Amino acid sequence: MQHKPKLNSLSHYDTSLLLAELKSRQLSKNVAVFSSKNHTSSKEEELTVKKSQSFLDLIKNRCGLSWYNHTTFQDSKGENSAPSSTSLTFESISRTFDQTMALHDVSLNINAGELVCLLGPSGCGKTTLLRLASGIETPTSGRILLNNYEVTGPTRFVPPEKRNIGFMFQTYSLFPHLTVIQNVAYGLSGLSKEEANREALSALARIKLERFADSYPHILSGGQQQRVALARAVVPRPAVILMDEPFSGLDAHLRASLRQTTRSLLKETHSTAIIVTHDPLEAMQMADRIVVMKNGQILQVGHANELYLHPSDLFVARLFSEMNELEATVKNGFIEMPFGRFPASHIKEGNKVILCVRQRAIKPNWKGTHGRVLSTHFLSDLVKVDIGIEGLDVPLTSLIDENIAPSIGDNILIDVDPKGTMIFENNSSLKTPPKDWI
Repeated sequence: MQHKPKLNSLSHYDTSLLLAELKSRQLSKNVAVFSSKNHTSSKEEELTVKKSQSFLDLIKNRCGLSWYNHTTFQDSKGENSAPSSTSLTFESISRTFDQTMALHDVSLNINAGELVCLLGPSGCGKTTLLRLASGIETPTSGRILLNNYEVTGPTRFVPPEKRNIGFMFQTYSLFPHLTVIQNVAYGLSGLSKEEANREALSALARIKLERFADSYPHILSGGQQQRVALARAVVPRPAVILMDEPFSGLDAHLRASLRQTTRSLLKETHSTAIIVTHDPLEAMQMADRIVVMKNGQILQVGHANELYLHPSDLFVARLFSEMNELEATVKNGFIEMPFGRFPASHIKEGNKVILCVRQRAIKPNWKGTHGRVLSTHFLSDLVKVDIGIEGLDVPLTSLIDENIAPSIGDNILIDVDPKGTMIFENNSSLKTPPKDWI
């Protein structure tokens, strides 16, 4: 009597054939085993799904992809369930180029479905971290894990093509000889042409460009091309999407619009994403968490409001707020200024410090410190006002609502909200970030 062969390690199958089978099964929406009309009961359906999943797991193990869990199935009603998300972890990552330390002992955990922005000046290691995550480069030391499975480490390296990671660059990189829908469907080789076009058209509808499906990229504006590139990156449902300054070439108004479009699409598709940017405003508008980097190290990680209200040092504070910076010395646990007295008991007596006063914290009042308006700069609904204060070598700059802003030469009284002040020890190494990336 003949017995049916049992599932085994699949070691006698070629890896490339198994990868093609895995991709086909995981991307296809019409695999019969997941269709409710082929089952007579929910128990039978559940058993069939489990058996099929076991076979997929064997394929993943054979191909070194046991960490991969970004699958789209159909439920008993024939509807797509939400795709699972993938976590990404960097453990003590260092990267040296010749004698230059590009990254030094960087550890970061990005949760499944989380949008994280890497923020920092040129050369701080942001793009290097992306390239390490994708497998394009390898670290000098440390480990990288996807869903807690090591893809880069001392004894393991999963090549880029097996990581299922999407990369979106500054340039759109659309294929000029392909139509818009063909560009978006390019990464859906595991689907039939009809299914791929349906997926691509659905992605184009999300970004409101379905009317250009049969057009060629050259007729689109820069912003439209970038939206097509975004759809192309998202539609194959990669485990993680890496975006290297994707909006840097666009004008300010278009950037603001695309930030919201991009965040909405990434959240709708449950994508895990890392976005590199020079723009603090962009990071605050897009990210679930922001990672501030400098000189190959992470200075602070947190939500936008955390970094704004509780910056770890002066460098971080300067990123997220326009401030007046005044040098002072701690005496008897306080800092004395012509416009107020501020507690500094957490800093050693006699130490040199910098008192930071946010521009919005300085307000005209019916009582307070006397000042004289030296200059004004109209900024739409706000006016930037420079105010001379007796006893200060430099004027204080305030942002005041346009409808109550004083005029040049006015004598006014000002009040400083203590909640808008911060005190940092005076460290000459904390330079102001370059203007070209703020």
